[in-house]
Amino acid sequence: MAAVILKGAPVAEAISEKLTGRIARLRDRGVTPCLGMLRVGNRPGDLSYERSARRRCEALGIELRSRVLDEDTSQEELIAAIEDFNRDGTVHGILLFRPLPETMDARAVCDAITPFKDVDGISSRSMAAVYAGMEHGFFPCTAQAVTEMLHYYDIPVCGKRAVVVGRSLVTGRPAAMLLLREHATVTVCHTRTQDLPALCREADILVTATGHIDTVTAGAMRPGQVVIDIGLTYDEQRQRLCGDVDHDAAEQIVDCISAVPGGIGAVTSTVLALHVVEAAEAQTEG
Repeated sequence: MAAVILKGAPVAEAISEKLTGRIARLRDRGVTPCLGMLRVGNRPGDLSYERSARRRCEALGIELRSRVLDEDTSQEELIAAIEDFNRDGTVHGILLFRPLPETMDARAVCDAITPFKDVDGISSRSMAAVYAGMEHGFFPCTAQAVTEMLHYYDIPVCGKRAVVVGRSLVTGRPAAMLLLREHATVTVCHTRTQDLPALCREADILVTATGHIDTVTAGAMRPGQVVIDIGLTYDEQRQRLCGDVDHDAAEQIVDCISAVPGGIGAVTSTVLALHVVEAAEAQTEG
């Protein structure tokens, strides 16, 4: 039997429906939730995510202000742009596209974002809150999109064995932390993991976040698994977008697998909108 394909659109719509009333209540108080977006250069992946975020924000009634800087902009200029958004009381959330140019100190730039506007959880203080299990601070949107998808499709997490392939601060590690919060037993794998396929086969829930095509092939999967593929890379040879997982093989082996494309991406932009609304509520309550 072919695997069930987990699509992101219905998950995104379910989150959006819950946001509608909250946004209306903010507007009744004269508050329009607003996201300030900062982009250096014009990388195709950034442009694609910006289009997705803009569509979602506009559909919900969230204002989006985008500021684009040249590839050769200085670190000081970028931090100054961040500070402009920090000081603007009508901007409730800040999204900074990464990776940044190699000439910049990425940590210093990310830490310039004030934590209560850091809606993608990239500053050191935001990450400290996440890893300490504190309630304040925002999880990175893509990592939270993983658990939002699992919840929507009623996939049990508590007590399950979860394997996360990828240890980046953007996706892999925060996804692992969220799964731990849901009482899964979590293993994080990376490029130096020995016998990766064997560890992947042990997973009840397998999350891949490497950005490399076919990191997980048939030998790394087994029947009964739920696979969440975060990866999204354009394959020149196949002339299509692909994930980290060999989907043709997976669909004949595992129980469920997220769509690529049309999976986590749609949920990620909606989680971003959720975080902007939560930030607006926190900054304007009372």
